Amino acid sequence: MSPSGGPAPGKVPTARIRNFSIISHVDHGKSTLSDRILELTGAVDPRLMREQYLDSMDIERERGITIKAQNVRVVYRDHVLHLIDTPGHVDFGYEVSRSLAACEGAVLLVDASQGIQAQTLANTYQAIEHDLEIVAALNKIDLPAADPERYAKEIEQILGIDADQILRISAKTGQGVPELLDAIVERVPAPKGERAASLRALIFDSAYDQYRGVVSSVRIVDGVLASGARLRFMQAGAVHDVEEIGVRLPEQRRAEELGPGEVGYLIAGIKDVGEARSGETVTDAAVPATEALAGYRDPKPMVFCGLYPIDGDELPELRDALDKLKLNDASFTYEPESSHALGFGFRCGFLGLLHMEIVRERLEREFDLSLIATAPSVEYRANLADGTVVEVDNPTDLPDAARIDHIDEPMLTVTVLTPSEYTGTVMDLCQSRRGEMGRMEYLSPERVELVYSIPLAEVVVDFFDQLKSRTKGYASLDYEPAGYATANLVRVDLMINHVPVDAFSTIVHRGQADAYGRRMTEKLRELIPRQLFDVPIQAAIGGRVVARETVKARRKDVLAKCYGGDITRKRKLLERQKEGKKRMKNIGRVEVPQEAFISALRLDD
Repeated sequence: MSPSGGPAPGKVPTARIRNFSIISHVDHGKSTLSDRILELTGAVDPRLMREQYLDSMDIERERGITIKAQNVRVVYRDHVLHLIDTPGHVDFGYEVSRSLAACEGAVLLVDASQGIQAQTLANTYQAIEHDLEIVAALNKIDLPAADPERYAKEIEQILGIDADQILRISAKTGQGVPELLDAIVERVPAPKGERAASLRALIFDSAYDQYRGVVSSVRIVDGVLASGARLRFMQAGAVHDVEEIGVRLPEQRRAEELGPGEVGYLIAGIKDVGEARSGETVTDAAVPATEALAGYRDPKPMVFCGLYPIDGDELPELRDALDKLKLNDASFTYEPESSHALGFGFRCGFLGLLHMEIVRERLEREFDLSLIATAPSVEYRANLADGTVVEVDNPTDLPDAARIDHIDEPMLTVTVLTPSEYTGTVMDLCQSRRGEMGRMEYLSPERVELVYSIPLAEVVVDFFDQLKSRTKGYASLDYEPAGYATANLVRVDLMINHVPVDAFSTIVHRGQADAYGRRMTEKLRELIPRQLFDVPIQAAIGGRVVARETVKARRKDVLAKCYGGDITRKRKLLERQKEGKKRMKNIGRVEVPQEAFISALRLDD
């Protein structure tokens, strides 16, 4: 027996194992439900219990969102349940897809006062693609605004799940949670796996521990993973000895072996982070499996930005930090780049703007770095006159306008679910972002689904914030890539004292270029300190200046010592000052302070 009261790891018959994840929209109660399940199954000492128990990162607790999928093993009615708590935000959909690959069932959790949301639908379709058993539950039935009957009918209409089969629960009070666990035990199928077969285990997540190396979350598919075994990592081709295996209860507890269908952790003294990536198949080195498990499709980054250390000496630390974070979050990419204004850094690709913000914040907190992020951009395709196609994720790499035939930009299919009274404002927002309507469908008299085709560049900056503020937080958003389309795009360069500053270059639609130029020049005029000569700040498209502001010179009062007397003396002093300023302007360089870069490139402005 294990200390939690259930069978010891490795000795559990597969018929008594249930692996499931919880999928739902942001704020629909996933983490609260995980807390209740931990309490109900006695996995956590009541004195140590806290809210959002599985959200271990400070940044998750502060923002009230789940960023990393977490797994925990609990015992209920003689069954071993492996729960994987997943993120709900659209930018972390990749975490959800990895979690679903380790499960046989999914609990679809829907807020009984809001109904099913766009992102939940997307995750549910993903679960259906993985052939998972869906157990639907309406949460927050204790709220005065809850209307479970209405939303049960809506789920039945959209997903075809029988309304009578949908459970009514309150994760906050614990009402209905035992019935939900009963439904999981009865409806979710047991894992299939041969104990006698060669070992095959799937790594679905990893993290780096500075004392123990890589700690991987594994799901055993076939065979037995035993302590002390020699393992082969099939994709990486590396061989390692097992130092420790165990289960999360939710605290880590060592075990001697893990059998088919079980979920646990693996430490094998791996120091090279590239050897234990998510989607890796682990097998026994002596009796290896013949074929690897299906891993994961590498996610394609949608948003790019440059990350530069404020102190140039921290570049090696930034490289190590990106390596280690990449292990924990396989969905972002990075490669070295340099900038005249900012020195050496990395061009990083992310799944979305929140993802970019979180990665940057984790780098600063977990690795104690001070970073500057350049303005976010997307990947364009420049089709040149000679027929070649150049992929451009950094505006400064855009070829000369004379060589370009046309530029294609990435498009998204955006799905918005909104209460019907906000239909007009949502349509207005989408059309102002160069969106074209695909379809509009009433899910019920009160709720509308709008599908638009919108350029990714228009969505990345503040589309989500605008959508939330215009609909008082009731609308929800999901998006997926929809190829490329030709658009009338230009590069806007910013010049300070006639010298282009590459960190401020950006690619925008021609119709918005003048407004962007005016906004940036006005902002920089406030941020750049005054010099002893006038500093022109210009926004230009090719050779044409579209906006200009001037930082006025500081002047020394050269007439202070003149009182009365002849006007010619004063004029001579002023002329000499004018000559000096002219000479200074020709040879003077404007040092843009770091604060100006940080403020001008702030995402939220």
